[in-house]
Amino acid sequence: MLLTVENLDVCYGHAQVLHGVSLRLNEGELVCVVGRNGAGKTTLLKTIGGFMSPTSGTVDFRGERIDGIPLEQVARMGIKYVYQDKRVFSELTVRENLELAAYATGQSLDEAVAKVVAIHPKMGTLLNSKAKGLSGGERQILLIGRALVGDPQLLLVDEPTEGLAAIIIGEIIDILLKMKNRITMVVVEQNLSTVARLADRVYVMKEGVFSHEIDDKKTIANPSSYEDQL
Repeated sequence: MLLTVENLDVCYGHAQVLHGVSLRLNEGELVCVVGRNGAGKTTLLKTIGGFMSPTSGTVDFRGERIDGIPLEQVARMGIKYVYQDKRVFSELTVRENLELAAYATGQSLDEAVAKVVAIHPKMGTLLNSKAKGLSGGERQILLIGRALVGDPQLLLVDEPTEGLAAIIIGEIIDILLKMKNRITMVVVEQNLSTVARLADRVYVMKEGVFSHEIDDKKTIANPSSYEDQL
């Protein structure tokens, strides 16, 4: 088991957001977490990724407990978080964004560039463009490519298709499918047609708890069968 989350409680101040959440993740899986806004999906990813500490419960990665350890240490262990808000260094070029990621992981810039070009060749033509001029889809692709620098073992991807046009959503799905089985992923996603194409398993989150786990491939491929569970 690559990742095991057990009975996780997480609070913002006095407000409890996650209530006894448990999750398992096998190596090579792509698991989607679905639910409405405010269900606790992003809080779960941030807790796994080291941005937040739980009030109780545990997060184990490769058998080692990681909840509460410094964010930088979590990243060094091979866990990368892809932000929902498409947060890039706007005043830097695409190449410079990748150079920062390369510096942090010890990989060369050439290796970093190769990572992003491999998942989306068009990015090779944008290397000298400032990130602030990229489209939303291009920013998302840059974020995914940047997260791949350093050869992470687990990607936590938060709402990768949010706010994107349908044609760009298709490109993001294709990129994630290229990566599937080569890298383990937890993807938070509200678009169930996207989930149907990506997921090996689905966790349905409602009001800070997992209400359902779906592992039947035919059910996952038919989102209308679980849409009413959100």
